[in-house]
Amino acid sequence: MAASLRPLAIDNPHARTARDVLAGLGAVVEHGLGEDEVTRRRAMAGANTIEATREASALLLLLHQFTSPVVYLLGGAALLAFWFQEIEEGLAIFAVLAVNALIGFVTELKAARSIEALRKLGSHAARVRRDGHVRTIAAEDLVPGDIVLIEAGDAVAADMRLVDTSSLAADESTVTGESVAVEKSIKAVAADARVPERHSMLFKGTAVTRGSGVAVVTATGLATELGRVSRLVEESEPGASPLERKLARLTLQLVWGTLALAAVLIGIGLWNGKEPFLIIEMSIALAVAAIPEGLPIIATLALARGMWRMAQHNALIERLAAVETLGATTVILTDKTGTLTENRMTVRRLWVPDGEIDLNEPKKELADDEEATLLLRLAVLCNDAVLEGENDKGSGDPMELALLRAGLRGGLSRERLTHRTPQLRKEAFDTATKKMATVHKSGDGYLFAIKGAPEAVLNSCDTAYDEGRIVPLTDAARRGWTEHIDHLGHHGLRVIACAMKMATGADEAPYQALTFAGLIALEDPARANVPDAIEDCRRAGIRVVMVTGDHAVTARSIGRAVGLGDAAQHVIEGRHVARLIESGDPALYEAGIFARVSPGEKLSLVRAFQKRGEVVAMTGDGVNDAPALRQADIGVAMGLRGTDVAREAAAMILLDDAFPSIVRAIREGRIIFGNIRRFVAYLMSCNLSEVLVVGLAVLFALPLPILPLQILYLNLITDVFPAFALALGEGDRDILKRPPRDPKQPLLSRAHWMALGLQSVGLAAATFAALATARFWLGLDNEAVVTVTFMTLAFAQLWHVFDMRHPSSRLLSNDILRNPWIWGALALCIGLLLVPVYTPVPAGILGLTPPTMAMWTVVMTCSLAPMGATQIVLMALGRRTRKPA
Repeated sequence: MAASLRPLAIDNPHARTARDVLAGLGAVVEHGLGEDEVTRRRAMAGANTIEATREASALLLLLHQFTSPVVYLLGGAALLAFWFQEIEEGLAIFAVLAVNALIGFVTELKAARSIEALRKLGSHAARVRRDGHVRTIAAEDLVPGDIVLIEAGDAVAADMRLVDTSSLAADESTVTGESVAVEKSIKAVAADARVPERHSMLFKGTAVTRGSGVAVVTATGLATELGRVSRLVEESEPGASPLERKLARLTLQLVWGTLALAAVLIGIGLWNGKEPFLIIEMSIALAVAAIPEGLPIIATLALARGMWRMAQHNALIERLAAVETLGATTVILTDKTGTLTENRMTVRRLWVPDGEIDLNEPKKELADDEEATLLLRLAVLCNDAVLEGENDKGSGDPMELALLRAGLRGGLSRERLTHRTPQLRKEAFDTATKKMATVHKSGDGYLFAIKGAPEAVLNSCDTAYDEGRIVPLTDAARRGWTEHIDHLGHHGLRVIACAMKMATGADEAPYQALTFAGLIALEDPARANVPDAIEDCRRAGIRVVMVTGDHAVTARSIGRAVGLGDAAQHVIEGRHVARLIESGDPALYEAGIFARVSPGEKLSLVRAFQKRGEVVAMTGDGVNDAPALRQADIGVAMGLRGTDVAREAAAMILLDDAFPSIVRAIREGRIIFGNIRRFVAYLMSCNLSEVLVVGLAVLFALPLPILPLQILYLNLITDVFPAFALALGEGDRDILKRPPRDPKQPLLSRAHWMALGLQSVGLAAATFAALATARFWLGLDNEAVVTVTFMTLAFAQLWHVFDMRHPSSRLLSNDILRNPWIWGALALCIGLLLVPVYTPVPAGILGLTPPTMAMWTVVMTCSLAPMGATQIVLMALGRRTRKPA
């Protein structure tokens, strides 16, 4: 009952002893809080969250639809219509504005909510002790008084007072601005110490860079130091992605070009004596026709839908710019453990002085083996993982969990071992020494248990354990152990070594004068679907290079298993990377595997490949991988085993840590960019055809083939529904058989502009052919002629959507034909085209008349002609470019 009356905050926890803080918060390190108490405290303190960004306001999104130059031009046209007493035309223009705004608002609102929902998928986790058990919970569920277990790589989820530490350091730049990691301790500091000087605290939003520790939560949410800072910071607008900048630049170029053209046409029209109102309104509508106002809306839809599809394939995109870059990836530098393999470590073999032991042997034989028991005892003691039973999932590093499971099979429980030999201190694993140590009280002395990389442990030993005796470790014995390491590695096993020493003091140097105990070999099998994914990469022109900290022979074995082929034979160790980069040796870029690579060498490799012109995707999971992830064109963090720091540095998070998810994400990235390029080309060609139709008519003083309001109505149809359908395409089946796109290439290359220019000429020519046929062959009046030309251009633009297939795709089997949205859009658009010609009021507003059978014959014949010509060209190109199946 007393605990429930405890306060949820304590003044100056940094200046109080850890014991006082625990007592003040009613927390017990060994037990943690009970669930009932957690519920009470969460109700009082609220969720442990800080709203970094506000939800997109629906009202602001609605107002945003009326803040573009296109809207201003349309509004000006409507006001001119009212000025000249053309009430129907003014109301029609306002109706077009309203429909466009509604479509844009609904699309942007849905996309904004989708992206907000995606962000929630990346929430962090924390390891806490509750009711005496270690659990992994969402960071948002932390409450004051929670006991949190901290490891290197964790993002600190709340303000905490340290209770126990081992070589702990934290990067607090997000809170203090200090770029150097801060060493931490449990000692109290002065009450007036500034935040950077509070070494006994960890703060929300910072990152643990080294060591481990135990802490008690003192503040959550807005009560934290980061929460206080966040109240003073106004939300800033996010920067535009490269794709958004390309679209904006394209639109700006079109605006200036079409305004200049409109000015010229106004002058020509007035010179030819046409009615001023008609010429001015037509020029404004012409300018609007050349500017695809649906571009930003449809681009947002394509990106949002693509991000959702990637999330369904276990790839969470953190930054929109990553979507554009994904399709251009040329090299994937991939980690091995958990990405190419299952990250399901299992101890397979032990190698002790008596020889090799297969752990498939009965438990009784293993327990009776003194050397094997000592080896497993050291591995269980020198361990940070938590495992309560053989069937328990446990928490901690997969390799350490495998060691605990092997210990249980040998009758060794860490809980019982530490009860008999209590742990006094720990030297956390350090990437520099490649070792970890724990110190235990054992009788009158102190037992040092060490495990780590075999070469590193072996180099620290001068004696070995052999048949109950400690004997000198001779050069011959060292060579023998090295041969065992190579032998196990050649079988694709991960090898660690264990050593020990007895000392008279607990503060002795942990890695000197050690006694070698033996080797432990663990297996992490290759994922079954990785070879197919790597083959997909090969066909897509993407190189896959394994970059791992494992032994070279282990890496080569896995490389062969996952299908790296001949490249797996070219292995370079990390210690040679700097020399090869400096000398510019081409062998560096021919290697399929880099083994024993440090985080600094990973960063160097990323830069070297980028300098060579490659677009690099890099996978990583640790704190020290963050620089390489940030440097890479696409940083890919592991969602399951990755640290929070790695996830925050990455542009993409794999929710299942599997390599095939990267390949699927690259495919989706190519599809998204291809869809955007398709609908941009479609809109440009359609709008340019309208410019040609009206511009040529004005230039040569011909009757207008299509009226201003008809242009606006046509754009309402073709700028929205078919373009939307193109944005929702699922891509050609052979999209991964094409080479990567050059990231420096503009959204529309010179070849694309030439193609859409010719297509626009075809659409315009079909319209003028329909005009000539209707006037001179059928002898129709002006209203009927305009109806024929309007319907011809409209249907020609609808059929033009089929011209957006890739040249390498087949005529009757391609992404366009398989896209159900295309057929739905065409059905809707045809219905919308038939309404104004057969309904009196819209027909009167748009100046249309119901077509006769002869008129329909002209419309269908002329509108299908451009598509037929384009399909013939595409088939000819396809025969030249299509790869054999």
